[in-house]
Amino acid sequence: MSEQQEELGLEEEKATEEEEEEAKGKKVPYKKYAALQERLEKAESDVAHWKNEYYKAYADTQNLRKGLEEDNRRAIRYRAEGFLTELLPALDAFHLALDNPAPTKEAANYQIGFSYIYNQIVSALVSEGLTELAPKVGEGFDESYMHAVDTVEPDEEHQEGTIAKVYAKGYRLHDRLIRPAMVSVVKKKEEKKEEAPAEETPQA
Repeated sequence: MSEQQEELGLEEEKATEEEEEEAKGKKVPYKKYAALQERLEKAESDVAHWKNEYYKAYADTQNLRKGLEEDNRRAIRYRAEGFLTELLPALDAFHLALDNPAPTKEAANYQIGFSYIYNQIVSALVSEGLTELAPKVGEGFDESYMHAVDTVEPDEEHQEGTIAKVYAKGYRLHDRLIRPAMVSVVKKKEEKKEEAPAEETPQA
C-alpha cells in the first residue's frame, strides 16, 4: 500500500468518527420525542390492562377449579343417596318383620335369618356413611330428624311432647337427612273457641 492510500484511509476514519460524535450531540426533535412518549405510555397502559385481565382470568379459573373439586367431593360423599332411597322400603319391611314377635317357633327361626341378613345390609350402608335414626317411645320429640305422622292425647303413661309410637326409622347420610323418623307424638288437642253469635240488626 502506498503512502497516499494510507493517508486517504486515515482521513476517512477521522471523518467517520467526527460524524458519529456529531450525531451523538444532536438532540431529538420535540415532536418525535412527544410521539415516542405517547407510544411508551400506551404500551405501559396496555401492559397494565392485560396484566389485570390475566389476574382476573386466573382468579376465575381458580374459583372454577375449587367449585369443580367441591362438587366432585360432594358427589363422592353422597354417591349412595339414590341407592339408599330406593332401599328404604326393603329396610322398612325388615323392621316390620323383626319388631313383631314371631307367632311360631318356625317363624322365630326365620326371624333369626332375616336379622342376620338385615345386619349385613346395614353394616354395608354404615360403611358408606349411613346413620340410623331410631327414636324410642317416651323420648322427647325432635323436629330436626323426626316427622309427626299423628298425635295422641296425653295420659298417665305418655307425657305431652314425647313419642308415643315409632312407625319407621329415619336415616342420615353423613350430615344429610335422607328421611326423618316417622313417629306419633303426644299432644293435647287444642279446644276450639266458640264464636259469639253476631248481634242481629233491628229491622226498621
